[in-house]
Amino acid sequence: MPRMIELIRASAVPANLMQAAARGALSLPADEVIEILVYLANHNKVFGEQARLTLAGWEEASAVAAASNPATSPEVLEYMASPENLRPRLLPALLENPALREESLLKLATSRSREVVGAMLKSARVNASPTALSALISNPNLSAAEGDRLKEKLKASGFEGSASDPARVGEAAAEAFVEEAAEEEPAAGTTADAVLDEELTSYMNEHAGEISAEGEKPFQPIGGFLEELEGEAEETAPEAEKPTAAAGGTAASGVAVAKRAPVKKPAARDNRRDNTLQKINKMDIKGRIQLAMKGSKEERSILIRDGTKVVALAVLDSPKITDGEVEHFASQKNVLEAVLRAIPMKRRFAKQYSVTRNLVFNPRTPLDVSLGLMKHLLVQDLKNLSGNKEGSETIRKLALKMFKQKTDASKKKE
Repeated sequence: MPRMIELIRASAVPANLMQAAARGALSLPADEVIEILVYLANHNKVFGEQARLTLAGWEEASAVAAASNPATSPEVLEYMASPENLRPRLLPALLENPALREESLLKLATSRSREVVGAMLKSARVNASPTALSALISNPNLSAAEGDRLKEKLKASGFEGSASDPARVGEAAAEAFVEEAAEEEPAAGTTADAVLDEELTSYMNEHAGEISAEGEKPFQPIGGFLEELEGEAEETAPEAEKPTAAAGGTAASGVAVAKRAPVKKPAARDNRRDNTLQKINKMDIKGRIQLAMKGSKEERSILIRDGTKVVALAVLDSPKITDGEVEHFASQKNVLEAVLRAIPMKRRFAKQYSVTRNLVFNPRTPLDVSLGLMKHLLVQDLKNLSGNKEGSETIRKLALKMFKQKTDASKKKE
């Protein structure tokens, strides 16, 4: 009987089983489940994002076992060792696994992580590889003293060319994955605008049906948006311009006075915001999608609240969006649920702990999404979540249960 991974590769598995596979819910040995998840993450457009999310939160013991086993699929080892997927706890096992290709060691050696550098300096395999050491010397996170020691080690091994000639430091590393770098870099002469245009065209084509179905739907922000802008303006107004009790604010007795002095808002801020809103209000759906993909941070902060789903989701697909913006979006209550559901489905955002935490604490996040992310929370955050009155009772009860379980487990280890 063929293995499940073979059936999945042959597209001979029904959708319900594929969905279970992407969640890691198949009744198979852990190493087989991990191999299936990596295959889906790399090759399946429908279930790939879920598989990547499952792998990011996979139970540590079996992940370490797979990372250290020479019989583990090369594709699995390459996935685990890639800088964008790397879990620090797996690094020592991966570095010593002889089945991990030298090219992967070189990529790690040039990655911008001090944690990776520290682990590689302690690795017996790395210290026995002149090529890996040569690549490591070029890492900007290596201290001067560490670099000098590695150069001495290379000289002693007779591989002093890379150590003594700065122009050749890391040359072997560059040659090892030059083809992959060429694939990832835009072609010569390609501008940033051309890359953005390509992303925009791809998004438009992918969502052509939704765009057509929405017709000429105008910009309709999710409730409370305009009031929030007014609140932001009031917070930035000088103290002398803010309302006081004597000028028409709240009286000492707690009774609100009917009229209050108008708040003078900073003109530059008002003009900028007003101009942006006016521009967006005049746009059709295609124009707002283009602005969501290619516009400024301020424009994205407005369009993420667009009541038209295909526009709001375009913000998350913008090549210009930053992790900090997404962290803020994950905590907002005046965005579509579709936005909060889409954030953790993107691998780049799912790896950010602050994004995960904000989503779980956000009462607007769909319950099934919050429940799936809770396992990634730290103990202190679980404790805080159990007392979060804004969240649902289900979330609070489960958070308390998980907090007690993790606390008890820590006590037993001690």
